Amino acid sequence: MSAAAPVLGRVSFPTRNNGGLLACAVSGGADSLVLAMLAVASGLTIEIHHVDHGLRPDSEADAMFVEEFGRKLAASFERRVAFVGHRVHVSAGPNVEARARSARFGALPRVVATGHTADDVAETLLINLVRGSGLDGLAVLRNDGDRLHPIRSVRRAETLRFCGDVGIEPFNDPMNEDRSLQRVRMRTEVLPLLESVANRDVVPLLVRMGDVASSDVDLLEDLAGRIDATSAKAVAEAPTPLAKRALRRWLRDFGPGGGYAPSLAVVDRVYQVAIGDAVATDIGNGWRVARTAQKLRLESGVATGDVPR
Repeated sequence: MSAAAPVLGRVSFPTRNNGGLLACAVSGGADSLVLAMLAVASGLTIEIHHVDHGLRPDSEADAMFVEEFGRKLAASFERRVAFVGHRVHVSAGPNVEARARSARFGALPRVVATGHTADDVAETLLINLVRGSGLDGLAVLRNDGDRLHPIRSVRRAETLRFCGDVGIEPFNDPMNEDRSLQRVRMRTEVLPLLESVANRDVVPLLVRMGDVASSDVDLLEDLAGRIDATSAKAVAEAPTPLAKRALRRWLRDFGPGGGYAPSLAVVDRVYQVAIGDAVATDIGNGWRVARTAQKLRLESGVATGDVPR
């Protein structure tokens, strides 16, 4: 596949994954189609996973398109390409993007590669920036852990050109043109304005910012991981940013959020307990953090509210 040559040097597929089988999330758009094609061109055996969110009456046609694409890809490379279809229910309404994303990853395999490009990195970084997500919000779409982003160094224009070169017409989700969605406005309004002001392509700059933030986050996470977050003394003696990061890790891993990081307000309240300004504080969902004999503990099913020192 000669069309793959210009970008193969910039992809980051795992050399081995799940016994040599790589699960790829494929929507039918150019980015995810190119993800699958590049994975196979890289010598990997893949399994295509398509999620139908049921947001459009004709969404079943997307699944049929992706399944047929998988058959053609297998025939082109004389390699098995399995197709797995998933159907989830996402009702219309506020925050449809976030709810669809949550439902999608709930259906996909735990370890999965997605077709996020450099443009997606830039858009996500800006979205997190305006949400006030802090440093961690800049370290976006990292190619580690269970969610893999092998083509995050490839541009969206390149995936469209790639599809044209190999004679594939990708599916274009109408939601990509819906300007009521924050990501679409970021893509079609904010990024072009930033490029006009900067008089240059800002996507590489934003990607580089995200990569620098990722390195900083890794260092801070390593240092925070050395702090015993259940020891009020250790938390109080640590630099405040590291202490709060250690508390956030503890609450994320063992608190009521189901693996999601707590809000900054919750972390701040727990920090006040650790340094002795309160003996207990509510952290939501009927849980609280209390301090006894310089030890912090999580309690559930107790009366809520802060307990002053």
